[in-house]
Amino acid sequence: MNELAGKTVLITGASRGIGEVTAYEFAKAGCKLALTYLSKPEEAKLVEDKCRQLGAPKVMFYQLDVTNDDQIHEFVKNTKTDFGSIDVLVNNAGILIWKFFSDMSFDEIDQQVAVNVTGLMKLTNALLPQIQETIINIGSQAGKRAGAEHVAYCATKFAVRGFTQGLAQELPSLKIYAVNPDGINTQMNDWGGRPPEQVAKVIVKAASGGYDLMSGSDIDVWEIADEN
Repeated sequence: MNELAGKTVLITGASRGIGEVTAYEFAKAGCKLALTYLSKPEEAKLVEDKCRQLGAPKVMFYQLDVTNDDQIHEFVKNTKTDFGSIDVLVNNAGILIWKFFSDMSFDEIDQQVAVNVTGLMKLTNALLPQIQETIINIGSQAGKRAGAEHVAYCATKFAVRGFTQGLAQELPSLKIYAVNPDGINTQMNDWGGRPPEQVAKVIVKAASGGYDLMSGSDIDVWEIADEN
């Protein structure tokens, strides 16, 4: 029995990478999809069409910059009108700048914090009245084991895990997880690493209650991807 069929799933950053293939997996499960893209509507249109072909009964794409407060408020209002409640929120939008920290500008630091942490938290805050079941925050292996040349990114992903754990304690009626990929074969990671489809399957399984874990837990893709 498909526990996700007919449920509404909201995915940020869904026009490419992990967000794109995650949208396809939820479409195969028969979910209604509210999806966001940042700047390329032509990419979004291709993803929307494929989601419909894969079985999603309703798909809508919205342009959203999660660093823009006005856009967040407008987006939340529109999704409430178009979908009503949201069963599953997947906070996927993110940015990674590869550079030694000593060479990084203030603007480059601000960008990563604004998208990966502040925007994620603000959007979640604004959507809370609509969320019914699950919040999945996309963390990273870099949020558990920091490394050189992406120090600011590592810091943001440690923050995502802390946000996940704290929010789970405040909202015991929801399931809240941090799904942590390792190196993934996407544009963000210069097309090297694990296929993003493996991450997508973990996300969908988490949304369907397939992991016997406490809310607030980490789900480390490298530990379980081969089981899915």
